[in-house]
Amino acid sequence: MDLELQGKVAIVTGGSKGIGKAIALELAREGVDVAIAARTKADLDATAGEIAAETGRKVIGIPTDTTSSEDVQRMVDTTIAELGGVDILVNSAAMVGGQVRGSLQEAEEKDLIEDLDTKVVGYFRAIKAVAAHMQAQKWGRIISIGGVSARQATIYGLRNAAVVHMTKTLSDQLGSDGITLNVVHPGLTLSEVIEDRLDSQAEQQGVSREEIDSSVSQNVAIGRPIDPQELAWLTAYLASPKAECITGEVIAAGGGAKGAVHQ
Repeated sequence: MDLELQGKVAIVTGGSKGIGKAIALELAREGVDVAIAARTKADLDATAGEIAAETGRKVIGIPTDTTSSEDVQRMVDTTIAELGGVDILVNSAAMVGGQVRGSLQEAEEKDLIEDLDTKVVGYFRAIKAVAAHMQAQKWGRIISIGGVSARQATIYGLRNAAVVHMTKTLSDQLGSDGITLNVVHPGLTLSEVIEDRLDSQAEQQGVSREEIDSSVSQNVAIGRPIDPQELAWLTAYLASPKAECITGEVIAAGGGAKGAVHQ
């Protein structure tokens, strides 16, 4: 299928590693010039060079802290100046798994605030910064990476539930300008961070990685963690003209939660 993405320009926050990197690479394979944003310049430079070498597309790295409005605006202005515009925004900059884990007694207020500032308000900052440009051209695609914890009773799921609410609210406001906004909820995904965690868990328990993967996927219908590439394929479709009829929606891509019914 031709996704009709040739010549488009995308920004991918959190694009130097993990899910964001896989998405940036897939968009570039589809003919998109990509600006990747993250906090660490060395990681950005390495990833931008790797993607550009494989795809032949123009890929730039922009050091960005999405908790800073000034940084986010500079990210967008730099993308427009160096790549000629911005058609697609993928929000993926967030702490893997969140910082607020466990019970109420264990949860720290400062960690919750940082999680929300990075993932929810950070996404909002990026959307607001690209919106005027997309409205002027009457076309845009915004995909935010959430997480299946939005559908679970966990404190760290708050941030993902808030991303859903924000996305639906802004999709209603921007739809008449040809801009769609959607959320992709990953489940356990084999990013570099998760790979390291699972490897360490296997070593500590004296079992194989295959056994650990099976254990952590007991409630997943397909019985395994998700590969970042699978999320990249889905995101590329949502970023394309082919997906114009999909907006304000949430697509769970966690392999299927056993026993759950969502209507």
